[in-house]
Amino acid sequence: MLRLFEQHEIRKTKELNGMWDFVREDNGKAYRLPVPGCWEQHPDMLTYRGQGTYRTKVKVDRDTCLRLEFKGVSHTARVFFDGKMVVEHYNAFTPFSEVIPGVKAGEHEITVWVDNSFGEHSALHIPNDYYTYGGITRGVGMEEISPVYIERVHFTPEYADGVWYGKTEVVIRNAGDRKASFRISGALGGTFTGTDCSLPGENALAEMTGEVEPGGETILTGRQSFDGVTPWTPGEPALYLLKVRLSVDGEVVDDLIERVGFRTVSVQDGGILLNGSRIFMKGFNRHEDHGMCGCAIPLQLMVQDLDLMRDMGANAVRTCHYPNDELFLDLCDERGVLVWEENHARGLDLEHMMNPNFDIQCENCIREMIENHYNHPSIVIWGILNECASETEEGRKKYAAQYAQIRRMDQSRPTTSATCRHFTNICLDLPDVVSFNMYSGWYQDVEVKERHEQEMEWIASAGGAGKPVIVSEFGAAAMYGYRDRGRCKWSEERQADIIRENLEVYRKDSRLSGAFIWQFADCRVTEEGGWFATRARSHNNKGVLDEYRRPKLAYDTVKEFFENWD
Repeated sequence: MLRLFEQHEIRKTKELNGMWDFVREDNGKAYRLPVPGCWEQHPDMLTYRGQGTYRTKVKVDRDTCLRLEFKGVSHTARVFFDGKMVVEHYNAFTPFSEVIPGVKAGEHEITVWVDNSFGEHSALHIPNDYYTYGGITRGVGMEEISPVYIERVHFTPEYADGVWYGKTEVVIRNAGDRKASFRISGALGGTFTGTDCSLPGENALAEMTGEVEPGGETILTGRQSFDGVTPWTPGEPALYLLKVRLSVDGEVVDDLIERVGFRTVSVQDGGILLNGSRIFMKGFNRHEDHGMCGCAIPLQLMVQDLDLMRDMGANAVRTCHYPNDELFLDLCDERGVLVWEENHARGLDLEHMMNPNFDIQCENCIREMIENHYNHPSIVIWGILNECASETEEGRKKYAAQYAQIRRMDQSRPTTSATCRHFTNICLDLPDVVSFNMYSGWYQDVEVKERHEQEMEWIASAGGAGKPVIVSEFGAAAMYGYRDRGRCKWSEERQADIIRENLEVYRKDSRLSGAFIWQFADCRVTEEGGWFATRARSHNNKGVLDEYRRPKLAYDTVKEFFENWD
């Protein structure tokens, strides 16, 4: 499953998830592995870092153009079609696709070479406080398309003078060998609010026409008002199907369906506003990691994660520290969960940020994240560069460049970055929202309120005055099942105490716009690079649940506070 709803009524699609042949490169051993999946789930490859090749056969019934879509391959992929490389991609956490023109009817072979190794070639996947798995870790799809096709559709809701508007941007590509004239039509209709699905009268989109050169693309935009729509809110997450059709020479040749919501996000007077009303984000940092399946989390376990978060009273999740599987974002849309999604860069010092591949790999990650996830109403913040070198002039230039890229692509959401460079960060003037990671009571035995006040005063004096502020990480580690009446560190009791002490302070501070616990569930970390030395079991153990989603004592502490938050 690639999405929670059907995206096409005309375009012929097929999911390629299933069992693929796999050959491990270092020893030539052959396997049958599931796609999606992590190769670490096989007993022969529990800690394998290296390269391998996946293969599968596909059958095409007629001469056509094929579009292959990969939702995630960790971390580098080279895709071959009938032995010819058609696309190369870096980054485990962003989707990519490629169109192959002139495919003949018959059987064909898809081969994917995969690499999860560390080195200069990988500026973002490095030994870190989470694990870089290997494999085709998210879903794969194949589509038969016309030479002229819809590349993507972006929908931007706007609210003015009591009226909802929508700006629709449609990108048309031409994989053929002749210039084409086209017409775009469509409609907005069908609401989904989690428990009720109804089909009111459809709102037709204003038609648009254009031309597209061979090998080129054309972008058309339209803006119009929409009557009778229900705004998307956490309490009533109303969703609409935006159906766009493409006609060439009077014939409908392609379509694309996106699911959208009517909501606005802004910052004003030190707060974050959703549809003009101030919100407070209470939630979790969540890694895509599970003790049973690594980062290739199936839908059932994604649903369980959100059920557990909502049971504790959370209304928000931060996708630390990379874009998430779109299935999870679809669930957040349906359930009204507010999402802070961020690009992939965690804990990089200046030396790492000066890697010659850093800028382009970050730029590609941001572009792919926003292009592919733009229409999710649940995403209310774009984030970048968690705990990177924001205290340096060279780092500041990179922060500024990434914020500028986001604002060129999307001005409808605020930006932020979580920092741990306390009292030294020189980038607080750049984002729309200031966010900081603070582990009072865990790494430092300090009084939570006193340390918090010091941080807030410094933020106001260092470029963050008047901006919304979020405590982006706080918490403590505990080993599941380890109880101690003396409440020593690493016990479940002490973890619950530290989280309680922090929540007591943050709940009473009206200057804050959010608080995210680190973290939802324990996650595996890399053994390379020394992380294992401070991470028992080679896991980050700060989850309020363990990696199998067994709750620790802190679960009920969080539930007590989140459910009764004013």
